[in-house]
Amino acid sequence: MTAQTLPRTAPGGLSPRRRRLVLAICCASIVVVVMDISIVNVALPAIRHDLHASLSGLQWTVDAYTLVLASFLLLAGSTADRIGRRRVFQVGLAVFGAGSLLCGLAPTIGTLVAARALQAVGGTMLNPVAMAIVATTYPERAERARAIGVFGAMSGVALALGPILGGALVDGFGWRAIFWVNVPIVVVAIVAAARFVPESRADRARRFDPVGQALVAVVLSGVVFSIIESERWGWGSPVVLGPLALAVVGVLAIGWYEPRRTDPLLELPLFRSVPFSSAIVMAVFALCGFSAFLFVTTLYLQNVRGLPALTAGLCLLPVGLLTVLLSPVTGRFVGRRGPRVPLVVAGAALALGGAVSLGLGPTTTLPVVVATFALFGIAQGTVNPPITNSAVAGMPPAMAGLAASVASTGRQTGMTLGVAVAGTIVGSTSTGAAFTTAEHGVWWLVVALGAGILVLGLLSTRRARPAQR
Repeated sequence: MTAQTLPRTAPGGLSPRRRRLVLAICCASIVVVVMDISIVNVALPAIRHDLHASLSGLQWTVDAYTLVLASFLLLAGSTADRIGRRRVFQVGLAVFGAGSLLCGLAPTIGTLVAARALQAVGGTMLNPVAMAIVATTYPERAERARAIGVFGAMSGVALALGPILGGALVDGFGWRAIFWVNVPIVVVAIVAAARFVPESRADRARRFDPVGQALVAVVLSGVVFSIIESERWGWGSPVVLGPLALAVVGVLAIGWYEPRRTDPLLELPLFRSVPFSSAIVMAVFALCGFSAFLFVTTLYLQNVRGLPALTAGLCLLPVGLLTVLLSPVTGRFVGRRGPRVPLVVAGAALALGGAVSLGLGPTTTLPVVVATFALFGIAQGTVNPPITNSAVAGMPPAMAGLAASVASTGRQTGMTLGVAVAGTIVGSTSTGAAFTTAEHGVWWLVVALGAGILVLGLLSTRRARPAQR
């Protein structure tokens, strides 16, 4: 039976079976995109040894991916609305698969970083576009909410499986296998999308904003480059100050240019909303703290404690499990009572996790280490639903999707900055007590970020009233 002759008996013109297939295809895409954020962390020591990479090379291995995601998420979503979501989705899968294959073949750290950027170009066409496909496949509100809940939960599953699967692949087949595993998944998804995913477009697509897109990329790239390369060149070097100055000019240009656009890439009036602005800042804080934790923790477990990659991944299992378990519970709580309590819990857990991590050393018992990591799982599991809720609450329906996309961009920006700042703080130190001492700067940063979430959560929700049952 072809895609065109499948029964069309459900709302939206698709049978329940075909809608479930569409959801499964979209979930497969989000799994590989999100997993490639966390899976690479446990492979960093092996990559460093095999490719003779510097610490900044490892930072770029992670940040080339998240930086491109942060820079182009909004562009990919609007492009898909205009030319067709299935078409962009399939192109994204193909580009992501090609990037994954090239990552696995990379002979040097430079080619690996370039291939990671190509991977991310494909990833930008999968995350927001897959969400839009799910939303149009399930037109009824209740079913759509359940489908989006399943789609969102897969991010947590991917985050939980990433370090464990990565550790098993690195120990069993080498670090290149963490990229090659994506290729068969992508091939199956491309074929399935052509067969089962219907084409769709927005009734009114936003106009392409090349100047705004370029400015966003310049700002993010300039800041991240300056932070990562400051450890090598020093903050007084023109190599560092030049891109940083360019980023400042980019911010000013965005403030001048975007309000003059009919369909700007960034709707700056959205930031006049205190809940929205606070949600974006909290998204940056939360993911900055979490990605800094992941980056230094995998180095700590393998370089300082000498654990195999798989054992290091298993040590991070409580983080992923708590994220998966707490996210849906938190989502239901936010729907009933509002975002304030989860934001306070998330901020407190992140700050406490950073504070307790100050006491970790080369000989700290593993149960204590794993219990400390659990605090980061609590923070991650309770922060994302209230952030999304705060970003879209009070927005007109026409702006809700854009607001959610900006919140996703904030998360990716936070992940990029977390790796850049954490690597700069620990510097070239990689082993023994010297590394755990250097880590203290990272943990104090995490404490400050958690405290910032707690304060913003209280301030931005003080006028909110609990939703009635």
